[in-house]
Amino acid sequence: MNYYAHETAVIDEGCEIGNGTKIWHFSHIMSGCTIGESCNIGQNVVISPAVKLGRNVKIQNNVSVYTGVICEDDVFLGPSMVFTNVINPRSHVNRKNEYAPTLVRRGASIGANATVVCGNEIGEFALIGAGAVVTKPVKAYALVIGNPARQTGWVSEYGHKLHFDTNGLALCPETGQQYQLSKEGVKRIL
Repeated sequence: MNYYAHETAVIDEGCEIGNGTKIWHFSHIMSGCTIGESCNIGQNVVISPAVKLGRNVKIQNNVSVYTGVICEDDVFLGPSMVFTNVINPRSHVNRKNEYAPTLVRRGASIGANATVVCGNEIGEFALIGAGAVVTKPVKAYALVIGNPARQTGWVSEYGHKLHFDTNGLALCPETGQQYQLSKEGVKRIL
């Protein structure tokens, strides 16, 4: 075993867990899921079957990652954030074959108590504010807040709000990385 699991964690047979991953108190890792290297799975987290987590994914306490969710490398999931996996759930109707996929791209962060409605893609390095309710796809580097979530700006890969000049260029104040704004969105150019 090349990962750490607290004695109260439940890890089902048939899951893959990468080297250096840490799984904390009262978490349940279900069979058929894949967890990459160097992930940190907080307290009281559930990882459902067929979920895929990339490398260095950080999941804070009280998060359920349901079947249909894929998180690429370096994703951050804040405390008590919520994923859904069925658009119209009903207790008396079995819709396990209707799970809508949710893709969280590399480097994206989802704040505490945010909700991501299934079937949406969260773009690379997007930042979802605490308590936001995401009901549609989010562009790469977008900053979204509120209920329903709406875009209020753009952020750098280090999570700083970007301020664009008249040429559509912005610098990250922490790293000096340069970003270009166009009709399609934002991309890092240096």
